[in-house]
Amino acid sequence: MTQNVDRETVVSRLLGTDDILILCHKNPDGDTIGSSAALCKALQHLGKTTAVLCSDPIPAMYDYMQITVYDGSFTPAFVVAVDVAGIQLFGDHNNIQDYAEHVDLCIDHHGSNSGYAYETLVDDHAAAAAELLTELIPQMGVELTPEIAACLYTGVATDTGCFRFTNTTANTHLAAAKLIEAGADVEKLNERLFECRSHARIQAEKMALESLEFYYEDRCALICLTWDQIQAAGVAGAELEDLTSIPRSIEGVEVGLTLRQQKDGSYKISVRTGHDTNACNIARRLGGGGHPRAAGCEISGNLDNAKHAILEEVKKELDRAEAEKNSLEQ
Repeated sequence: MTQNVDRETVVSRLLGTDDILILCHKNPDGDTIGSSAALCKALQHLGKTTAVLCSDPIPAMYDYMQITVYDGSFTPAFVVAVDVAGIQLFGDHNNIQDYAEHVDLCIDHHGSNSGYAYETLVDDHAAAAAELLTELIPQMGVELTPEIAACLYTGVATDTGCFRFTNTTANTHLAAAKLIEAGADVEKLNERLFECRSHARIQAEKMALESLEFYYEDRCALICLTWDQIQAAGVAGAELEDLTSIPRSIEGVEVGLTLRQQKDGSYKISVRTGHDTNACNIARRLGGGGHPRAAGCEISGNLDNAKHAILEEVKKELDRAEAEKNSLEQ
């Protein structure tokens, strides 16, 4: 059972140790990469030996962060996980499981965090782990340099859909303001993260839209990409992350589902919901988790099985929301 700790304890732990390994979640997104890179750079500024380890390759779109990737040149004495809500999210490559089962400290913003680390700091009011680290790093006595600020801005911006998602708060904007003041070049970062799409990414979006299906009187929309389609398009996983917003953006859709087949045949499912339904409720019942408006899970088996399982949970949540709405109206 984990011990929940406060920010002062986290700072004390990080300042009091060396040879620190920082773990990301598999299929890395902007928040886990940006947060890990920022923490790594901050610790290096303090003269500590540290590096980042991820089960999957770090997407080329994030190469501007110049991340120190763990190469086995030191033996970790302290293991930190950033933006990883559950042990199943670490993946199986690069020997990451050797460390995933012995995480000393987890820094996260998911209320669904399973408590797998010895000590855990979770702030589910933060829109991103990077928002949390924007406060923690200065508390460590490290200045927010332009390089650190760029990493943290990447995490904050990507996890909020460039400040469009409902997880965006006044504090999120204040964090972004600090990062801009610290030297994050938001014009270049926003262009790279949100405006520039490769030919492969556009081809993948075309295939995904061709799979579009509606359920439950058009209150649920679903798109899907098979592993063969992803390979045929030649698109990196990180470039597919923003596909998850497409189904929910359709008028009248309350629940948007994006199914992406993984190399092992399983399906990574992203759930996005409107104000009346809870995405985390849907994903949690299938072993996943996340936030009220954005969550995810993985399902083994063929496409029909994956669709059946997730749609069954969507129906339960739509029915729950409808019953609650009717109760309030009476």
